[in-house]
Amino acid sequence: MSTSSVSTGCFVFKPKAKKKKSHSLDYYFTHGCEGAETSDKRFRIFHDLWDKIKTETEILQDELNRRTLDSLLDFTRKCSATRKHNDWASQMRASEIPTAALMLGVNMPDHDMTFQSLTELLQQSVTPHVASVQAKECAGLKHLMKRVLERLMDTEVAGDGDDDEEEEEEEVALQQSNTSTHRNVHCSLRVLCEWYKTQTKKSSTPGKKRSSPSKDQHPPLVIIFKDLEAFKHKVLQGFILICSRYIAHLPLMFIFGIATSPSTIQHMLPHSVSSLLCIELFQSLSCTQHLATVIDKLILTPKFPFKLTGKVMQVLISIFLYHDFSVRNFIKGVQLALLEHFHSQPLSVLCCKKKEALQNVAHLSHEDLEMIRQLPSFTRHVNKQESQEEVELLKDDGYLKEFCHNQIKVLYKYHKNYYSMLRCLHALTSSLPRYPLGKQIRELHLICLEKSVWETEDYQSAMKLLKMLAKDELITLLQRCVEILQPCSSKKMKIAFMELEEMLGKFKLLDKYTELVQCDKESLAAPVKNLKKMTQLYQLQKSLLEMNTSRRSKKQSPFENLRSEALEFIDSLVKSHLSPPESQTLNEVYYYSSSSTVRRHLNATPRTSIQTALSSPYYYLLNDSLKTEEGSVSNAAPDICIAYKLHLECGRIINLYDWMQAYSTVVSAAEGNNPDSEDFGKVDDIKHARFIRAVSELEFLGFIKSTKQKTDHVARLTWGGC
Repeated sequence: MSTSSVSTGCFVFKPKAKKKKSHSLDYYFTHGCEGAETSDKRFRIFHDLWDKIKTETEILQDELNRRTLDSLLDFTRKCSATRKHNDWASQMRASEIPTAALMLGVNMPDHDMTFQSLTELLQQSVTPHVASVQAKECAGLKHLMKRVLERLMDTEVAGDGDDDEEEEEEEVALQQSNTSTHRNVHCSLRVLCEWYKTQTKKSSTPGKKRSSPSKDQHPPLVIIFKDLEAFKHKVLQGFILICSRYIAHLPLMFIFGIATSPSTIQHMLPHSVSSLLCIELFQSLSCTQHLATVIDKLILTPKFPFKLTGKVMQVLISIFLYHDFSVRNFIKGVQLALLEHFHSQPLSVLCCKKKEALQNVAHLSHEDLEMIRQLPSFTRHVNKQESQEEVELLKDDGYLKEFCHNQIKVLYKYHKNYYSMLRCLHALTSSLPRYPLGKQIRELHLICLEKSVWETEDYQSAMKLLKMLAKDELITLLQRCVEILQPCSSKKMKIAFMELEEMLGKFKLLDKYTELVQCDKESLAAPVKNLKKMTQLYQLQKSLLEMNTSRRSKKQSPFENLRSEALEFIDSLVKSHLSPPESQTLNEVYYYSSSSTVRRHLNATPRTSIQTALSSPYYYLLNDSLKTEEGSVSNAAPDICIAYKLHLECGRIINLYDWMQAYSTVVSAAEGNNPDSEDFGKVDDIKHARFIRAVSELEFLGFIKSTKQKTDHVARLTWGGC
């Protein structure tokens, strides 16, 4: 390219945009994963399974938010109906704007989904005019006004987004004075008034069919502030003042998304502005209750074959509790574990519906069967078998396929019985003092995943507390267990259901034995009354011995016997069906156990990653020339890696000249120069520029900083390598 110009100048030639090759998820899934022969089938199973989980999650979240969203819809309908019947003045002052303060909690990533559902419901049943704004796109008042008008009118609105705050304040003053002169008429609420009149005239034109008879001819204009705390105070105050001047002409309505506390409105808005709002508070479901419901409906169920081990569950729950309280991110963590499981485990081709899994067993190759023989759970099973059985499992592929066919059926039955019994045990122990087995069912699930729950001290203390329950309390808990077991399709759970029902029938017949118990008490109290009549020492001693013997040989009451029988039956069910998944053969097919992978992807450590990249560039670049011994860096490494390695050998204060000389020596060796030559290690302009750039990058990353102690020195901010 060349140009001709009369004067000297600088010309910029933009390069042609190169089309980047974009690969779909299935490309990355099938390339580089283990067991490439079945990668396509595993990807299809993963995709189908995730679609089902995603659909169930969306339905569940809609159900959880339904109550709050229905209340908001009723509020908007009530305000719209009040204005429609000219009853506005009796309900609120003419200048007040109806405002819904929606308390959503600090789980910010989940708010977008809630507001999306709210917007869809409002547009379907209340008004088509809904505008959602965020603080990051509304730095000034004109930005906010422009976004609101564009989304309400569904058109481009002209406006200068670079006006300063003084011009914005002048605009507010002009709007407050209600003058007829406007500096920017095309970006004001007066234009919105004219547009709204045109829209309402169209909808009320005689002879024209309305799209929906349930919608009002004068629907409200709803403006949603998704993150109220992030808005600038002056911008929000100015916008409310402007809108209050037009409330007689526009049926405006605000919805504030608040993450912290309702007092936020008082802190952000002075009384002169907050008095222009008619605020009603709405509380959404807490994020911890939301998570408990998601775990209960999506994880603690035999509906989905994919499972998480205790360590992976603990990582996801810890990230939720200690980082973001986001249920959405928790579900993304489950998706990541699901993807990693199908990508790294070739035997995950069996992690599907029971019928399809049994069909896939017949198509397992010899390599797949060898992988099964290498599984830890299979090895433990083989070691327990007799010699003939052991030989057939290790040598005969047909016999191994038959074994896998039967074991898959056993695992599906195990999961049905496990989750039913888990809910029963949680129903019995969740109301005990100090919650020995946890208050939430996920806590009990984590205990059962790690070890045999009946061998723990907490379980023993829980059983002791259950043996002290009164009749009414125990009957209530057993009825809850019966309700849990009633819909179960497992044969063993049906038998347990019938036996628990029989025990409940026996408890109801205990009232007939109250008279016998009272008679026993009177017979035990009789010797105490006779003590007053005895005067001889021998007779007194004899009577006391008889009383002591009768107390020791006292028989349990019918209720105590039946209570012990019921708890022993529960204990037998726990020991039969709540064994940890690791005790089941082929559990690796269904359970994902790499907690370190999940933690590395979801709970990243940027400083460690940066130090790893600088000290071991081969870890990311995968260039064979960068392979070195531990603690050293190749002279062919990038400049910043060489500078970083050299700065680790310095003290707290680094001499820039010495640092540059050492860098030049390493780079000269990388270029293949003769070490005996005079120019070896000499700093030229190119090496000097490269060094300065590497030092600037290290300063940007926070490893060094300039110091006032010496002008040609820098201070080191970190110590040690990776």
